[in-house]
Amino acid sequence: QVQLVESGGGLVQAGGSLRLSCAASGRTFSRHAMGWFRQAPGKEREFVAAINWNGAGTNYADSVKGRFTVSRDNAKTTVYLQMNSLKPEDTAVYYCAANRNAYISRTTYEYDYWGQGTQVTVSS
Repeated sequence: QVQLVESGGGLVQAGGSLRLSCAASGRTFSRHAMGWFRQAPGKEREFVAAINWNGAGTNYADSVKGRFTVSRDNAKTTVYLQMNSLKPEDTAVYYCAANRNAYISRTTYEYDYWGQGTQVTVSS
């Protein structure tokens, strides 16, 4: 069982930066690939970024590639999402999730554990 708590969301102007954190409880954190997803009002939840169990592999949605960076610290059981050059279209609730496997997936159904989400709002 993994419990996830996101933090770091807020209001930022376009072009600004935010760093999201996701703190995990449970002794199996390092066995799970981790993902970040987001959901804007009236839209489906979409994949943002993912990182494999040891941090050696990452994957990004095309819309955030080159602007966002996912990382993890297994000793601290925490995963991060550094978001730079933010745009108004990045406005959404951001969720972190723990994959049932150690390797990267972009699909929500392979993630068994989810945080409560943190709001990111980018003003123009």
